Amino acid sequence: MSEMIMREAIKKALEESLENDPNVLIMGEDIGEYGGAYAVTDGLLKKFGSNRIKDTPISEATFIGAGIGAAAAGLRPVVELMSISFSLVGFDQIVNMAGNLRYMSGGQISVPMVIRAPTGAGVQLGATHSQSFETWLAEVPGIYCVCPSNPKDALGLLRTSIKNNNPVIFAEPALLYGSKGEVPEDYYEIPLGSANIVKEGNDITIMSYGAGMSIIEEVNQKLEESNISAEILDLRSLNPIDYKTIEESIKKTNKLVAIDTSRKNGGIMAELVSTIQEKFLDWLDGPIIRIGAEDVPWPYNKDLENAAYPSSNKVIEKIYKQLLN
Repeated sequence: MSEMIMREAIKKALEESLENDPNVLIMGEDIGEYGGAYAVTDGLLKKFGSNRIKDTPISEATFIGAGIGAAAAGLRPVVELMSISFSLVGFDQIVNMAGNLRYMSGGQISVPMVIRAPTGAGVQLGATHSQSFETWLAEVPGIYCVCPSNPKDALGLLRTSIKNNNPVIFAEPALLYGSKGEVPEDYYEIPLGSANIVKEGNDITIMSYGAGMSIIEEVNQKLEESNISAEILDLRSLNPIDYKTIEESIKKTNKLVAIDTSRKNGGIMAELVSTIQEKFLDWLDGPIIRIGAEDVPWPYNKDLENAAYPSSNKVIEKIYKQLLN
């Protein structure tokens, strides 16, 4: 194992793919000479040249559309957005074109492309740069959607995503680009649609993905002080969702907490909780706790942003109040 930060792990997967597959190219705003908004593609232009690393105009609909066309023609483009908030500009291309092209062509045309995008609040970027629209895109048939929470998963999931023959939304929590973690030195891949039991426990299951896993770490420390054994589940994939792993955990603990760093109203956890109650209600000993961000535009002010963001204290308070009385 070697220690690596999240942006280094993502860059490693990109660099490997460019080296091993001549059909892989990267395109997006300021990814070349500037090295990307979060420095993920720094140095790749010099190494691979402008035919493989393509700076684009500031027009998401245009370069997402170009990526779809390139994928349909047999290439494997990796399209980088400066923020998943800007996916709104290209929603027609992503949802109507990338998501439906394989189905509408009767399987004759595949769209093997990855759309990478920073996501989420917590880094003081204000209301228009802090959205978590992976929760919207996860609803679209024909599109895979993943969101890693650590460098190991980022590397393994991106390797798999680039090799997939379908469009993949690869949401990268902006809050975690500098986070460190151990990464195996031997080559590995992580299947899309596979959740991960980060820590086994018996008393309660706590579930999230992406930046939400950092909140769970703090929650777990406080629960351990009270001799409460929490099972920690990292979804990793939002479409498809690994309900089998969720079921196994709920059958063990009989209690569930679902944490989302995006807004609670209409979030991905709403869909998860609804399906879990349909499928596994008999195994639950109490109401599912669902926690998300406040339903307000993301503030720029740090104190206000923190107030809107779900905190470990809020989670602990609800756990003690609803499930452990």
